[in-house]
Amino acid sequence: MKQLNRITADPAVMGGKPCVRGQRVTVGMLTGLVASGKSTEQILALYPYIEVEDITQALRYAAWRAEEIDLPLAAA
Repeated sequence: MKQLNRITADPAVMGGKPCVRGQRVTVGMLTGLVASGKSTEQILALYPYIEVEDITQALRYAAWRAEEIDLPLAAA
C-alpha cells in the first residue's frame, strides 16, 4: 500500500517486526510512546532520525493491524 511506504519488515531487522524505513525503530515502540502520552515533538527529540511521517504511518499501520486486515508492506 503506497500510503505505508515507510513501514518495512525484514527478518534481519528486529526479528521481522514492522519497522520504520528498515531502521531498528518498531511500529510498536512508536505507538507505545504515543499511547504513553509522548507528543510528536518529544518523540522527534528522543529519536532525531525519525520524521513526522514515520510516526503517522506507524499509527496508521497499527490501526490497520488492530482491524486484522492484511496489507502488503513496502519492499525493503
